[in-house]
Amino acid sequence: MPDEAEISSVCPTIGEAGIGRVVAGFYRRVPSDDVLGPMYPPQALAESESRLRDFLIFRFGGSDQYIQQRGHPRLRIRHAPFVLTQQARDRWVALMDQALSEAELPSAIETIMREFLQQTATFLINS
Repeated sequence: MPDEAEISSVCPTIGEAGIGRVVAGFYRRVPSDDVLGPMYPPQALAESESRLRDFLIFRFGGSDQYIQQRGHPRLRIRHAPFVLTQQARDRWVALMDQALSEAELPSAIETIMREFLQQTATFLINS
């Protein structure tokens, strides 16, 4: 896993807009995905996108808006109501990988983000 200095260098390097491009690319893929689509009610997509964007901006060294609005991330607790299988994890990572590639970020930043997101997705498997 990337170290804390690498993780917190992402947002200052690519800006909040860079992270926003990745998250938007991911959420464009979700509705038509046979595994993840059913997990995201259409009326909740915009809010889910906003939360993920704000979380990643915070986690990658940007604004603390996520913390101000939602408090500590508590990722496992917040994701406990959802059945997160290895298949769901793998699909989430695959769509996020596509979004990362589409965002055309510097390769070092893409690698840091990819490793962090893969490990975090694995951590959230609960079924």
